[in-house]
Amino acid sequence: MSDSTKPLRLVVNKGADKPLIKGVYLVTDQGDNLLARVRSALRGGVSLLQYRAKGGGKFRTLDDVIELKRLCKSFGVCFLINDDMNLAREVDADGVHLGQDDGTIASAREMLGTDKIVGVSTHTLEEALRAEKEGADYIGFGAIYPTASKKVEHIPGVNILAAVCAATKIPVVAIGGVNATNAATIIDAGADAVATISAVLSAPRPEVAAMELNLLFNRKKPYPRGNVLAIAGSDSGGGAGIQADIKTITLLGSYASSVLTALTAQNTREVSAIHGLPPTFILEQLDSILSDIPQDVIKTGMLHTPAIMEALAERLEENKILHPVVVDPVMISKSGAHLMERDAVSTFSDRILPLAYLLTPNLPEAERLLGRTLKNEREIEEGAREIHSMGAANVLIKGGHMTGKESVDILFDGDDFHRFAADRIFTMNTHGTGCTYASAIAAFLSQGEPLFQAVEKGKQFISAAIRHARATGKGHSPVNHFAAACLTGQIKH
Repeated sequence: MSDSTKPLRLVVNKGADKPLIKGVYLVTDQGDNLLARVRSALRGGVSLLQYRAKGGGKFRTLDDVIELKRLCKSFGVCFLINDDMNLAREVDADGVHLGQDDGTIASAREMLGTDKIVGVSTHTLEEALRAEKEGADYIGFGAIYPTASKKVEHIPGVNILAAVCAATKIPVVAIGGVNATNAATIIDAGADAVATISAVLSAPRPEVAAMELNLLFNRKKPYPRGNVLAIAGSDSGGGAGIQADIKTITLLGSYASSVLTALTAQNTREVSAIHGLPPTFILEQLDSILSDIPQDVIKTGMLHTPAIMEALAERLEENKILHPVVVDPVMISKSGAHLMERDAVSTFSDRILPLAYLLTPNLPEAERLLGRTLKNEREIEEGAREIHSMGAANVLIKGGHMTGKESVDILFDGDDFHRFAADRIFTMNTHGTGCTYASAIAAFLSQGEPLFQAVEKGKQFISAAIRHARATGKGHSPVNHFAAACLTGQIKH
């Protein structure tokens, strides 16, 4: 079906005052510390919260439900009650979600008022069309995949979900077995929101799990798709630093903003001078951007001094909504200049590393963080696991400094290792590889690519940029951003 023939989907239903039904729809579980876990998840970008007290789990007091509502209000998030219209009326929830046997839409409207949201669980196209005809504000459809939260007898799957999305004009919330691995397929099928329980609330860091799901919805946006804020030093030669960041982000189809941390006088042969900017001015730049331009991903490069790191960490921790941060721990330039002050490594490890959604050290940088050498892939995996334990949500150790026919990068996501390999290219034209690779991953993440695919596409991009680099100066010449964008299909020429 072409874009011109797709039915128009209403995002706001029966009144402009009703909240939007889109994004991450979180359903509560019956586990301990629910309020703390929900608060964490809300910081990750949850759009709607449904209170669900089923399954013989822990009983919650009315005060708990009211506190959940208060939390949602503080984050601007819609608060719904599952099944129980009386409870929804008592706590003045934003609406109610009904199962097929939990009462009618008309009775919910009569009890709660016409300004409240009413959603309905459906399992077939016929049920979805009937719910729309009867006046539902949104449709919950599933189960898309098997789920541990309830016994599922009927799994319509993604193909039927796509048919429901095409046939209805009200928002569709995909339910059942949704996680960061399969949610992109569900969103591509047309779902306006994805409902999840354990994928977020059972995660070690619910805010990170929610953030990953939330970012996937960017894949539905037009180009330039996704906003990336690069925080890094300037390279007067143009091959690395903030210049490489902006080139990469722009050529890959996202919008780049920038915060400068330092000015350098450098070319392809050397860094002859470094002028670190005052932390107060760095924060002025950051505040100016974040107060006006919404950001999807933040990418950091050269941070240079402990004072800059402390100031940046404090400001990012203050943000109400969590931004995924791709951290490239820029330490030493190709010419050997120290771009991170020698005494800044401990501050970096303590303050910046725990903020990283993805940390992208090359081999020497990983070794400096660990205080030991990594000699082979097994030791690199052990190193990635150890760095992960220091606080980074995901760790990508790049193997460009190893030997062998292939250049192998190892990603550790907290559970599994993923290997990304490309033919090794023997060349001196590698200036800006780290900045470019990290910025490419940040751009793909901002466009709604899951982490694995973002790293995979970033690896393809940087490999092409190195392979087609041209001698530009008398030292380590920069990689070829334009050729890489053309050859990987990001732009046409």
